[in-house]
Amino acid sequence: MLDDRVIAIAGVGGGLGPLVAQRLAEEGAIVAGTDRSQEALDALAADLGLPPERWDGRPVDLLDEDATRAWCAALVERFGRVDGLVHLVGGWRGGEPLHEAPLSDWDLLHDLLVRTVQHTTRAFHDQIAAGPHGRFVLVSAKQAQAPTNTNAAYAAAKAAAEAWTLALADGFEPIGATANIVVVDAILTPRMREENPGEDFPTFTPAEDVAAAVAFLCSDAAKKMNGQRFPLTMGR
Repeated sequence: MLDDRVIAIAGVGGGLGPLVAQRLAEEGAIVAGTDRSQEALDALAADLGLPPERWDGRPVDLLDEDATRAWCAALVERFGRVDGLVHLVGGWRGGEPLHEAPLSDWDLLHDLLVRTVQHTTRAFHDQIAAGPHGRFVLVSAKQAQAPTNTNAAYAAAKAAAEAWTLALADGFEPIGATANIVVVDAILTPRMREENPGEDFPTFTPAEDVAAAVAFLCSDAAKKMNGQRFPLTMGR
């Protein structure tokens, strides 16, 4: 259970974010989400049906480190602390051999998949490190450890984000906070099921499973896990 723990979600408005927010709320957490649009955040709050005292949604430019730090400060001012941070910011470019793919793909993916991890972990570090339940969870992809030639930039960015997370975990080792990685295949969302009712998606990771793993890693049941990769994949 996550009774009254304040958990921030970066990228809550994506395909995975609503299910993660819902699962954390069901476990008793106070959820603080950010995305790019206040309108989208307000719609998500209405869908989740959370009372105002258990939800905080505000748009933040996570590529702006000062804005990211201000987000953390605002949550501390409102709730008194932040116990955990879940990073769901995603993006993909790929499909071309690495010698033909534009290097602009790397620029985009570096910002989305690496820089936002750096900014959020630096901004929330002291809050996560301070409490007995401090948690950071990164959702990553198996491409980070098994890159393919046509997804080189994506795999390299994911690998960099994982390395950053494991370094964060190393710093947490003496103090009891944790940082872990949920590793997925392509994620199967409810919207994908609705739009493709006849498809089985056998190699995809259901979004519900990812949400359950995130909730577990934020809980006391996972307090002995630090610097671990939690696989929800079909293998290589």
